[in-house]
Amino acid sequence: MGRSGSTLVERLLGELPGVCSLGEAVHMWRRALVDGEPCGCGAPFGECGFWRDVGEAAFGGWDRIDAAEVLALKASVDRTRFVPSLLGARPPARMARRLADYTALYHRVYAAAAQVSGCRVIVDSSKHASLAACLRHRYGPRLHLVHMLRDPQAVARAWGKRVPRPDATATSPEQEMARYSPGRAAVQWAVQNEVLARVSRLGVPTLRVRYEDFVADPAGEFAALAEFAGHAGELPVDAAGTARLSPAHTVSGNPMRFDSGTVRVSAGAAPSGAVRAPGRIAVSVLTRPSRPRFGY
Repeated sequence: MGRSGSTLVERLLGELPGVCSLGEAVHMWRRALVDGEPCGCGAPFGECGFWRDVGEAAFGGWDRIDAAEVLALKASVDRTRFVPSLLGARPPARMARRLADYTALYHRVYAAAAQVSGCRVIVDSSKHASLAACLRHRYGPRLHLVHMLRDPQAVARAWGKRVPRPDATATSPEQEMARYSPGRAAVQWAVQNEVLARVSRLGVPTLRVRYEDFVADPAGEFAALAEFAGHAGELPVDAAGTARLSPAHTVSGNPMRFDSGTVRVSAGAAPSGAVRAPGRIAVSVLTRPSRPRFGY
């Protein structure tokens, strides 16, 4: 679930040789193709050479893609409400056809990104558990899942913050990052994490990483992440938690996707604006069945 440190992990993975990070590709169809929001490198999506080449290799050019049709297809299969069918061995025939068409789009983007970048590992930091459930049907165990978790009280605080989106354009419907009430954040935390756990149990190789463990021992935790990605060698983060980030071609995600240079991996300050007692109680009650399963 968002606000769990996944953007930083994705950026660090993208620093490994042979690994290309794409950002949250699930939002590309709207934010990049329709709203023209910028790539993580700072260039408008339509002017970024990397994404121009990816679009050419994948589809013969982005102008060959009808974004409205893709968004309609997405709405018909990649939603939490469809997860029970997606987690089955064989979705209903009509859904199976839509699923094949939908995941084929991602496959073409991933394959083109691998071709353009010369990388053998592609990282998509999309946070929708339903997308992971969709991609399982196309890739099976070739799909590897990094399941990021964070204490639900901290997640609820983070989702309550008002944060402008620096990548929003004049036509972007979301000028700020989404905000959730404590109750909604708690329900999302439980549902998204339970779905990802189920995807793992269905045979998708999974590495579970808790935010708290990662910031306490960034070098040790990232060594396991790098190994999971098939990398053996020097790491981009040292024992003190210092790392250097290069500009990345990410299509959407947390504003830190635009950061480059030296960064320090740390827990940082607690999110401002503490959740009031009723909200804290709601988060505690709504996540109680799931917390022990994930070590909270």
